[in-house]
Amino acid sequence: MAQELTDKVLVQRAQAGEQAAFELLVRKYQHKILRLISRFVRDPDDALDLTQETFIKAYRALDTFRGDSAFYTWLYRIAINTAKNQLSSNGRYGYIWSLNSSPGFESEEPMPEPEALRDHATPENAVLTDELEAVIRKAIAALPEDLRTALTLRELEGLSYEEIAQVMGCPIGTVRSRIFRAREAVDKRLKPLIDNK
Repeated sequence: MAQELTDKVLVQRAQAGEQAAFELLVRKYQHKILRLISRFVRDPDDALDLTQETFIKAYRALDTFRGDSAFYTWLYRIAINTAKNQLSSNGRYGYIWSLNSSPGFESEEPMPEPEALRDHATPENAVLTDELEAVIRKAIAALPEDLRTALTLRELEGLSYEEIAQVMGCPIGTVRSRIFRAREAVDKRLKPLIDNK
């Protein structure tokens, strides 16, 4: 709640023309937006460019932000749309999904590895971890775009179902269904590998 109040104050000050307030919002969210975009775009330079473009678009549209959702939710939507537009305009539909961080970037907040994937200093476990990560990446890359986006926002970005619904512009029930179907598809691809363990 304190974060939303702070964002609200900064947005109001930025809407009133205070450039420093918007710069504080950029500093606060630049790493999260870069990490999010880098999950869609393979090239680190493209991800940096798209992150900058996201903030430019947000600045230009700041007067349209009414506060119906949290500022970062609104910003996430702009970031996702910016990345998707870039991919589709280039005719590329690649998608990156990493367990710990995106390629070329060190995550500011590394995700803890699930117990089953932790390396216990044996070559067998190292191979299994690599295999599992590869299967997960492929399974998620094969998901339809709406399922990938919902799963990424929930599992990697930690957004609530309500926040994801706002970002994706759909009802919460749809978000729950997409995440369930995405997890089910990933589990189905993992099952043979885990059963053979």
